[in-house]
Amino acid sequence: MKAELITVGTEILTGQIINTNAQFLSEKLAELGIDVYFQTAVGDNEGRLLSVIDLASKRSDLVILCGGLGPTEDDLTKQTLAKFLNRSLIFDDLASRKLDDFFALRPQYARTPNNERQAQVVEGSIPLQNRTGLAVGGILTVNKVTYVVLPGPPSELKPMVNEELVPLLVNNQTKLYSRVLRFFGIGESQLATVLSELIDQQTDPTIAPYAKIGEVTLRLSTKANTKEEADTKLNALENRILSIQTLNGQFLSELLYGYGETNSLARETFGLLKKYGKTITAAESLTAGLFQSSIADFSGSSAVFNGGFVTYSIEEKSKMLGIPLSDLQKHGVVSDFTAQAMAKGAKEKTGTDIAISLTGVAGPDSLEGHPAGTVFIGIAFGGEVSSIKVNIGRRSRSDVRYISTLHAFNLVRKALIKQ
Repeated sequence: MKAELITVGTEILTGQIINTNAQFLSEKLAELGIDVYFQTAVGDNEGRLLSVIDLASKRSDLVILCGGLGPTEDDLTKQTLAKFLNRSLIFDDLASRKLDDFFALRPQYARTPNNERQAQVVEGSIPLQNRTGLAVGGILTVNKVTYVVLPGPPSELKPMVNEELVPLLVNNQTKLYSRVLRFFGIGESQLATVLSELIDQQTDPTIAPYAKIGEVTLRLSTKANTKEEADTKLNALENRILSIQTLNGQFLSELLYGYGETNSLARETFGLLKKYGKTITAAESLTAGLFQSSIADFSGSSAVFNGGFVTYSIEEKSKMLGIPLSDLQKHGVVSDFTAQAMAKGAKEKTGTDIAISLTGVAGPDSLEGHPAGTVFIGIAFGGEVSSIKVNIGRRSRSDVRYISTLHAFNLVRKALIKQ
């Protein structure tokens, strides 16, 4: 089924309100396996609305109009649809009684003839009752095209869609099932390149890559009658994706760190720390506590994290972590030596199982001959100390700091998995 959304209201076109209804309806229809092909916003003008409905009726199976059901003269959606379909407007008994009750309980409000419009539906419609408002909606099918009329206020539209419309649309509809794969260590362009053949040939399931700051996600989507049927198709596609090699020879399975729309490297790492009963500390220079604050965001963080160090200057690195100042001056603060010494010192002083350290150049200026975006991350775990160098490139200071913490979490995550 091909759906089209028409939002009615001059205030949308002038930017006075944001069209959140279109987003909500698109997501809701996608869950039902109904494809939204077009979205249109049109002002409170009968001629223009007629032309939009006429176009929609020729290219879509489901046309949903929202807004313009109120009592004022510019609320003309139902009237215009009735004119287009050459049908009358009739009163819905339940909506009329609700209108009567509303004004009976509120004598201070004057009831005008225009109020009656809110209880009308296009002849032949199944009424969609409005639990939170007065304007009744409706759904009817004419010449194989289904038309739906909904109120504009989201507080009225959402309950009507969930409680009245969805049960009518769900019959004989397959549902859309999605799975989000999260990757770290590969850019969107490279991921799209190695998946180009699958993407070019996709039908069902579909693949959609999305770039986040420092990571990439893939949304796999399929239409199916049951979750079991969907899982079979999504599992087959995921296995094909994870077996593909990147341009540097790694398999995508090595870069996959988790699943889900709201997951993160920090959350995955925190979960592993709790799973294995490990404690962690951190010594941070350029990130200034961002790694530690990310850990502290999770409920129960005190079970794995008791505290750490923010050592921005060379003097504080020496004093707080017990690193000889002469050694730091010799090797430089932006170095493998300093990253490893920071991790080792933090672990010894706190007695934790793992210590992570971050030192580098947030930018925009270079430091010690290293360009902005150069980061060294040290890790002390299981009697061993090591470090990695990351070249993040010229980004904003906040992005360099954030991406640095992602690399740090990934380093801890991989260490925990390998133990």
